[in-house]
Amino acid sequence: MNATLFRHAINLWPPYLFAGIHVTAISADYRAIRVELRQRLWNVNYVRTHFGGNLFSMTDPFWMLALLKNLGPAYFVWDKAGEIEFIKPGKAVVFAEFKLSQALIDELRQQASGGDKVLRWFENEIIDAQGDVVARVRKQVYIRLKPDQR
Repeated sequence: MNATLFRHAINLWPPYLFAGIHVTAISADYRAIRVELRQRLWNVNYVRTHFGGNLFSMTDPFWMLALLKNLGPAYFVWDKAGEIEFIKPGKAVVFAEFKLSQALIDELRQQASGGDKVLRWFENEIIDAQGDVVARVRKQVYIRLKPDQR
């Protein structure tokens, strides 16, 4: 699916739509993605800041998606683990960016070339409008060359 169509589709996906999560940009090659979480009356926690589950959700599929699109159909790519560290309360609009370099793609292909599984941690910061870090998210992604490609 081309990136523009995917961006429009995921923004209408009910879990993101109702959580206030909005993908604002996806490069045509899926190597740069920007996601925002917009604060609404229905997506805040008891103390009127961003609900932690929404902060984690806004980062959930994007490392896996970028790797799937860039490694291609010869590879299994799965989310394996995730963790979040809350730094300060998030309010208004917060965002996260995902950037995947050609050097990293080449490195992952090399590591997976023998058919072994590759487990790689990726980290994102969720940033508020003032440039302050609201949370740090780490995602572990599983990558493996498919058996018929080894």
